[in-house]
Order: sequence, then C-alpha cells, then structure tokens
Amino acid sequence: MHEQIIAACDGASKGNPGPAAWAWVIGDGTGDVHRWQAGPLGTATNNVAELTALQELLESTDPAVPLQVRMDSQYAMKAVTTWLPGWKRKGWKTAAGTPVANQPLVIRIDELLTGRTVEFVYVPAHQVDGDPLNASADAAASHTARTQQAAGTSFGSALPEPEPGATAGPRAGGRARKPSSTAGAGARRPSSGRAKGSLKARFPGRCRCGKTYAKGETITKNPDGWGHLACATTAAD
Repeated sequence: MHEQIIAACDGASKGNPGPAAWAWVIGDGTGDVHRWQAGPLGTATNNVAELTALQELLESTDPAVPLQVRMDSQYAMKAVTTWLPGWKRKGWKTAAGTPVANQPLVIRIDELLTGRTVEFVYVPAHQVDGDPLNASADAAASHTARTQQAAGTSFGSALPEPEPGATAGPRAGGRARKPSSTAGAGARRPSSGRAKGSLKARFPGRCRCGKTYAKGETITKNPDGWGHLACATTAAD
C-alpha cells in the first residue's frame, strides 16, 4: 500500500487575463515542501492558470499512488468534480446551454483522473495560520507570473516566500492547521443568494458562465470569482 502524496497547486494571473503562471508543490502534513515546479503561461486567465496547475500536478505524479490535492480555487475543483459529469452528459454544454469554458483542459484532467485515487481538499487562500502548502504554491505561481520564467526543484530554484497577505502557518517544525473542508467527490457547494456589492471591472475577464466581460462593465463577486451580475446566483452545473 503506497503512502498518500500530499500536494497543493495554484494558478495566478496578473490582470485576469494578464501574465499568468501555474505552480504545484509536494510536501507533508507539517507544511515542509519536498518538491515544487512552476511554469509561465504568457497571457491567460486565472481559471486557465488554476486548471493548468492541476493538470501539471497530475502529470507529474505517479497515478498508482493515492494523491491529496489542496486547492483554493473552487472553480477548478468543482469543474473537475461536481460539474464535469453533467457537462459530459450534456455534450460539453453548461446548464445554460453554452459551451464549457476551458474544455480542452477539463477533458485532459478528466483523463488524468480516470483510474486513480485523488482526494480534493478545499483550503481558503490568504488566511492567517492557513495551509502552508497552498501558500507556497500561491507564492510560486505569483512569482512566476511576474517573471515568466520556469522555476522549481529541477532548476535548483529557491521556493519564493509567501507574498504579503498570503499568510500561512509554520513551514517547518510545526503542524499546519487542518484544511477547512475535504471533498473526495467534489468541493464545498456555492453559497446561495446574490453576492453583495458590485464594481466596474478594471480589466477584461471571463465570467463563470464562460462569457467575457469588458473593462468598465459592472461586475459582482460570485463563489468562483467575479462576473456578470445575472450570473452571481446561476448554478454552473
């Protein structure tokens, strides 16, 4: 019986879309990182970066060994657990009948998940005494998004320190706080009701419905990020 691999993955986009990158780290229950990798994506959205990080992690780990994946992206987690079966039944269409966003990435991840044991754990980002592996993956993705240079253990690179606001628990000698929720077959469900507050988009981006919004368009917070006001309470199943 193989021991479980404990890992975290994250993506970053400085502008959404903007300079983007993916990163994953493999460590242990105390938060020590044993191996990590990060790669640039040029200009991409945050959702593309998050999904790519998961794909790269799955491709870099032995499918015969059970894997725990810690993520702070509810979109990426739900896309490949909660929503994916329905999308496949509907011919890769959302509940609204629109094409599934980032379909090639989702299909590839579905292939990589087939036949292997993967436990998904949702860990909120940027929390005081938060998950240290997630903070390390976040730091690596953010740093690589800015530099657009691949980095990691194989390059002999030093792991970037978590950025201000990305506070994590002890990385060595201590025990990390237990992740807030586990989801072997999916992530925490979105909260109901319209998200409070709206603002004018500073950058163009992509809504959870798969359609884009323009710079200056009024958007609001939803469980997966920012998007159209009408989509704040729309189920993306």
